Amino acid sequence: MTSDNPGQPESIPMAYEQIEIQLRELEDKDRLRTLRARSGVDFTSNDYLGLAESDELRQAAAEAIARGVPVGAGGSRLLRGNHSEHEAVEAEAAAYFGAATALYFGAGYTANFAIFSTLPQEGDVVLHDELVHASVHEGMRRGRAERVSVPHNDADAFDTRLRHWRKAGGRGRAWMAVESIYSMDGDSPDLADLLAVADRHEAIIVIDEAHATGVAGPEGRGLAAAFEGRDNVITLHTCGKALGTVGGFVLAPKIVRDFLVNRARPFIFATAPSPLIAAVTRSALEISRTKPQRRERLAGLVAYADRELQARCGIASSRSHILPVIVGADGRAVALAASLQRRGFDIRAIRPPTVPEGTARLRIALTANLDEAVIANLFDAIAEDMRNLT
Repeated sequence: MTSDNPGQPESIPMAYEQIEIQLRELEDKDRLRTLRARSGVDFTSNDYLGLAESDELRQAAAEAIARGVPVGAGGSRLLRGNHSEHEAVEAEAAAYFGAATALYFGAGYTANFAIFSTLPQEGDVVLHDELVHASVHEGMRRGRAERVSVPHNDADAFDTRLRHWRKAGGRGRAWMAVESIYSMDGDSPDLADLLAVADRHEAIIVIDEAHATGVAGPEGRGLAAAFEGRDNVITLHTCGKALGTVGGFVLAPKIVRDFLVNRARPFIFATAPSPLIAAVTRSALEISRTKPQRRERLAGLVAYADRELQARCGIASSRSHILPVIVGADGRAVALAASLQRRGFDIRAIRPPTVPEGTARLRIALTANLDEAVIANLFDAIAEDMRNLT
């Protein structure tokens, strides 16, 4: 249909009609997402150490501004966007985590996308845990390597499928993609077993430490800290969770960093991350390294929640700072979350496709800003509301 007004673009009603149909389908399945303002006690964010709104990071930002660090980079890092703060935070991240080099991206999602769309080559295979982050899947789809899904947290399955791939004629490099703490289940694989599989098959393992960075391991260096610096280990550490800022680091041998700088389109063509945020992230790394109090407080709350979730709700704990309460049906999860929100708790329903069909859930995230009393109140409310829904 042509517009009556000269110079106006032609309307495309069929395109919007199809979009509207898809939105209605989501709504019918209780899967329509909407944006909501913050309200209630935070049991949803990934600000595990409570740094995002801390006085320490506010002061770090003010000091960086005072010494002239710019807010914006003004271009990609391969043009004029490369700032001394980028290089400084990369050097400090590599030293802190124990890797040869670090490369700083504007988001952890972008970093994962860059890894898997760039590094595995045609003829290679990427074996990935079936519950690995969406950003890994998107990178693999854009990449040229074969993709093989592996049952969750099953090192033997990685070994078996690698053997089958070789017997079937696979001649390229094998890659393995796992997380150290899974974002929706809060559980962890046996990384030592997975590293043994990688060594046997001369594979490269990529370990996404997004939900472990700052929280787990020595000085908050993650659950893969003992394996950092190995030639066949690449790790991803995000800044937008426990570190309280924005961005993500790829920790890897120098040759990997060089290849990403030269071939990773998300790095080459994106405006560089904010130099100001890079400066604040340096302070976050220093806090994580030298001030364990926040991490120790969170560990105490995790131990308390581990006991009380079972005692008050009859639900087994993941034993981490991410506690899934699996409800099952999408509508039931939405109704339970809404009831808890009315009680003053910021709890969100997580539904497919983010989680597998039939496993809609509440995802409870513990942060150092909480205390035992409010956790107990939440668990009592969950127990009561679940009984009422039943």
